[in-house]
Amino acid sequence: MFDGLKRLWRRVMDMFSYTTLKNVIGRDVALSQYMIDAINEWKSMLNGSAEWCDDSVESLKLEEGICREFADAVLVELDAQILNNDKVNEVLSRSLKDLNKKLQSGLALGALVLRPIGKGKAEYITADKMIPICFDDDGKPNDIAFLSVKTIGENDYYTRVERHYFTDGHLTIENKCYHSESLNDIGRMCSLQEVKEWGMLQSGPVIYRGMKQMDFGYYQNPIENHIDGSACGVSVYESAKALIRKADIQGARLDWEYDSGERAIHVDQRALRSQNGKSYLPKLKKRLYKGLNLENGKDRELYKEYSPAMRDEAFRRGLEEYKREIEFTVGLAYGDLSDVQDVEKTASEVIASKTRKYNRVKAIQGNLEGCLKDFVTALAFYNGVYTTGLEFNCKFKDSILTDEESERQQDRQDVSMGAMSLIEYRMKWYNEDEETAKAKLPEQNQVME
Repeated sequence: MFDGLKRLWRRVMDMFSYTTLKNVIGRDVALSQYMIDAINEWKSMLNGSAEWCDDSVESLKLEEGICREFADAVLVELDAQILNNDKVNEVLSRSLKDLNKKLQSGLALGALVLRPIGKGKAEYITADKMIPICFDDDGKPNDIAFLSVKTIGENDYYTRVERHYFTDGHLTIENKCYHSESLNDIGRMCSLQEVKEWGMLQSGPVIYRGMKQMDFGYYQNPIENHIDGSACGVSVYESAKALIRKADIQGARLDWEYDSGERAIHVDQRALRSQNGKSYLPKLKKRLYKGLNLENGKDRELYKEYSPAMRDEAFRRGLEEYKREIEFTVGLAYGDLSDVQDVEKTASEVIASKTRKYNRVKAIQGNLEGCLKDFVTALAFYNGVYTTGLEFNCKFKDSILTDEESERQQDRQDVSMGAMSLIEYRMKWYNEDEETAKAKLPEQNQVME
């Protein structure tokens, strides 16, 4: 069975150097060793296993929160459809079903490819599973390789390198296969026929004359690459790495404050519970006693209460401040990650933070729209309607600024005019059900006779 691209990428990136990748492709590649290391770091952070996370520091998963918040804001009420071909539009709808969660991975790792695989299917490929070789002037790859792996038995590893590039302006797809008996080496080139599932693929380059562009859509984060200065995409949280590290450590401090502050009563060692000849300390609400051996000491008290003053509020304030700094750095609005109740900002600061988020979301939407347009062109190619032309409509909701406050003010006016009830208002803006909204209505003054 196929192990999956995730395992292959770990194999290639952890064990193969830039030189090995260059030899596999046969030329220089745009993916430098600096980018390889950065992508691995972003992925480790997303998985909650950043280099600063250990037994004492657990990830707060702020990386997931950042990507989820941006993906939700970008895709809210997305309307993408092909207007003049129902069959291809159905394929498009199925392909975009997982767009939200796949976009989150693309935001985390810097780039995302959406490509058809046959007439009715599509797949998403993130930056950790592709090798960009060369980019055009628009920042899109015009030479790129995708990798897949198959393990047969215990010691036979087959790697397929599927390269897409142009020959005299025409799309060219070339498949190569490598065989190795060790995970430490990609091995020697072999025939595709050695793997049953790849046997139908043609060896050598196949030129598709008339296809003047890549057969996939490519999305890249609208962030300047300061890793190596290349056209490769950069994680949406790259600029906040140091702050995320501080927040994770601060969260560990807060956890330790709660753990170390558990109330206990110190008693003589003989009062502790024992099991197999060893005394032990109960946890949480069962943790009533902590042992003291007072028999030989000067202090003859049998009991001592341990109830330290809690400093959790100070630690929590520090954590919330780190979260707000992260929001500012990555381009989110205040309250997206931090506790909205703790955000004491002026109206102008709130508007500025929403404007910052609006600008970042609009930039992401612009790049994503280009990706979807190219994907539709690829769908047309694989469905035999490339020369016919598909009418593609793509609209994003434009309302981060139009904003919650403006909409809320309009609803207040509707309530004052009687066009909207207070119950409806509370249900909408306080996320209450009808019964709760009725119960929380202000009491009306009664006229006394």
